[in-house]
Amino acid sequence: MASRHSREFRAEAVRLALSSGLGRKQIADDLGIGFSTLNRWIQKDRRNPDKSASQSDLEREIAELRKESRLLREEREVLKKATQFFTPSR
Repeated sequence: MASRHSREFRAEAVRLALSSGLGRKQIADDLGIGFSTLNRWIQKDRRNPDKSASQSDLEREIAELRKESRLLREEREVLKKATQFFTPSR
């Protein structure tokens, strides 16, 4: 017997799949749903013309923040290496 999931659950699953950076298989497993079910929800969401502009704005902002986070991590690693290089050894 197939279980019914709420509209909010489906929307959150689709959001995770599209913006989390994790694989769809992993997300489906974590949520306890089938991989094909998740893919079907994603396809349905993409065909939905009523998708709000604010949702796409949020997705764009998330992408920008991830890019900035990646850059900051890279810069932090460079600074760590520079600190080790310039710190006198005992």
